[in-house]
Amino acid sequence: MDEKTEKTNVVEKQKETFFESVTARYTKVDPQSYLQREGETKNRYWLRRLGQIKPVELLWGDAENSELKRALSAFQLVFVGIGAIIGTGIFVLSGLAAANNAGPAVTLSFVIAAIAAAFAALSYSEMASMIPVAGSAYTYAYATMGEFVAWTIGWDLILEYMVGAATVGVGWSGYFVKFFEVASGGKIKLSSDWTEPTIKWVEVPAEMSLSGAYLNVPGFCIIMLITLILVIGIRQSAMFNTIVVTIKLVVILIFIFALSGFLDPANFSPYIPENTGDWHFFGVIYIYTCIYKRTYILIVIINSYIGFDAVTTAALEAKRPQRDLPIGILGSLVISTVLYLAFCTIMTGAANYTEFKGSPVPASVAVEAVMRRYTDKNFAWLNILVAIGAVCGLTSVLLINLLGQSRVFYAMAQDGLLPPMFAKIHPRFKTPHLATITVGTITAIMAAILPVDFLGNMTSVGTLLAFFIVHLGVIVLRFTRPDIERRFKIPGGKYFSLIFPILGMCISVALIAVAEVTTIWRLFVWMFIGWILYFAYGIRHSRFHRDPIGRFKEGERHLPANTEQDDTGYQVQEYDYVPETHQADPNTHRI
Repeated sequence: MDEKTEKTNVVEKQKETFFESVTARYTKVDPQSYLQREGETKNRYWLRRLGQIKPVELLWGDAENSELKRALSAFQLVFVGIGAIIGTGIFVLSGLAAANNAGPAVTLSFVIAAIAAAFAALSYSEMASMIPVAGSAYTYAYATMGEFVAWTIGWDLILEYMVGAATVGVGWSGYFVKFFEVASGGKIKLSSDWTEPTIKWVEVPAEMSLSGAYLNVPGFCIIMLITLILVIGIRQSAMFNTIVVTIKLVVILIFIFALSGFLDPANFSPYIPENTGDWHFFGVIYIYTCIYKRTYILIVIINSYIGFDAVTTAALEAKRPQRDLPIGILGSLVISTVLYLAFCTIMTGAANYTEFKGSPVPASVAVEAVMRRYTDKNFAWLNILVAIGAVCGLTSVLLINLLGQSRVFYAMAQDGLLPPMFAKIHPRFKTPHLATITVGTITAIMAAILPVDFLGNMTSVGTLLAFFIVHLGVIVLRFTRPDIERRFKIPGGKYFSLIFPILGMCISVALIAVAEVTTIWRLFVWMFIGWILYFAYGIRHSRFHRDPIGRFKEGERHLPANTEQDDTGYQVQEYDYVPETHQADPNTHRI
């Protein structure tokens, strides 16, 4: 063998050794390695702690040991997704986007959004079929990129759910007032002193002042009511969500079919209004930027993201998580996209897009425009139905946001990163009641005193970051754990299918790049607060720091006992087993 061939073989062997060492981090886990090694400095130990993963098999063990009640079917999970996706976006922001930014071409904006969301839905579905555990992107990051990244994503999701729910709470209050006004023919008008937030916010120049109102009582009360429903039980919450989502869908369909014969073709011309000289307003380029550039429109897409995330946060409460989670994720995406496109088409055809400017109730504007054109038609009943549909739609969004937030709290507390009180399960209702009450109360107070424009600007691009992590997690596990059964796998074969998560990562980065600078700064401020809490509490109370051996032993009832002794005498766990949640026949799953 010549010298060149020998060097080549050495290089290849080094590559194989490196790859084996990387995959061993995921396929063989030594509980002792989570302790400080002999001769290891404290700084090196704490640095190593940041990247320690939570093995997939241990997550399976957690799923089997969970005290949460498995009550959600595939049908209910689809409704969970729809409940989070269809709400403020379709009833409020679609009209603002058409009036201020895209004109009738707002439908194309939603098509772009749907394509971006589809990449995410595929990655979420594959991850959920492998790791059917509460926590969603937080849990996936813990299994693939380590504790610090997991904390960052979990803390980010807390902000998204909390601010998202508070924003919807303020919007719900507005529709609540509108319903009484429309239903009574203008005779009943609730006082703004008790239906508007305490604080007034002006973005430019930044100024916060008292609005003159006392509290947004309807917003506060509806959030506390939803919190109570979530505490009572997941079965009751799912039933309530199914009812309000059904009402919402029926109202949307009635609106579409009732006005489909009264569209004015002139309203679609021009389909893409001429650009005003500012790339924020109209023109072909704005078809892309109208969704992602301005804060309010960004909320529409973030609602879709939270829709996916909320489905996966309920994994421990799904009857057959591996099969049903992908159905819930992809089913809710398809149904919601079709309804968004149909609703926006009818709305912009019934009324000229300029009429929606400044109106928080674009559907009502469309109905009134038809009544002006056809004086012999009385659609007042449809206006009342739209108000009812909007109230139900926003209620379901509130329910799912608070559900998702409490389950992220629960997952993080189980790992010791948050106080253990948030991991406690109610002995009767089998729900994380303390986590639910805590996040619900904080969210209700925010909705009572903060205005919708301030809350909207607090909403960050953090969900895009979570998306990026989920896409990356799919790629990592494809190479490090190809042995894990995947009930759902991104189509395209072993390698070609990776194009989807790679494109999804690129889209996430691109959308973050075009977001408002102030939105990104708010994300960094929130993250900085989270990192302070992590290094002050989380990293020191993490169960992988305080008692890693005990943490692994928790799953021994469901994990195999085939361990080996390596040369150093450490216990090395060889994971080659399939837990009960991964049975070939989903019908045999223990509920």
